[in-house]
Amino acid sequence: MAFRYLPLWPFDSVADAAEWQKEANPGGHQPWHLSAELTALAFTNGYLQFTTVDRALSTKVRGDQAWVTVGYRLPNGADSAAAVLHLTLIGRGDQRPWEVVGSEDTTLSLTTPAYGARVSSPVTAGGRITGVDESLRVQVRGTASTAPLGEVAGIAAGGQNQPWSATVPFAAADGTVRTLVVSTASHINEGIGRFAITGVRVG
Repeated sequence: MAFRYLPLWPFDSVADAAEWQKEANPGGHQPWHLSAELTALAFTNGYLQFTTVDRALSTKVRGDQAWVTVGYRLPNGADSAAAVLHLTLIGRGDQRPWEVVGSEDTTLSLTTPAYGARVSSPVTAGGRITGVDESLRVQVRGTASTAPLGEVAGIAAGGQNQPWSATVPFAAADGTVRTLVVSTASHINEGIGRFAITGVRVG
């Protein structure tokens, strides 16, 4: 059966996930792949490098899909959600690992380009935001690099369900799957407040 989504992280394909399954059993190599919550946090902290977003606040699982709300603790002790990540099982047979494939957006969305669209550099990204005095950062990311493949920061935005847009130059090979991510700067610390992601194909 073909994989229905774009594989954003941590595996680049069903074959890569199946190779991990073969290597992991029975030794349990990187067992966090079998947890939707731990995969979502590793994606946020490690891949996106949003280190202040360090909590899985809730998880909904339906069949082979999961929606994990990640966030952070406020100074008053309350939890604040940063994003709802969409994950699905990938690989073959039993003990399939989780794969991040997108996000479920509310007050910050990334709707342009459409999920799965083919793009080239520079890419125009856009969506909608609700907030006050927000500063947005848009990045293009790939699994082979810890640094963004392209980035534009300091995008002023705000209001009630207002549009935002940015044009981001990037360098990536044709035929590859890349992650677009938009984030807001936090109003309470040096981290980020909210973020949203989508997946695109280059070329």
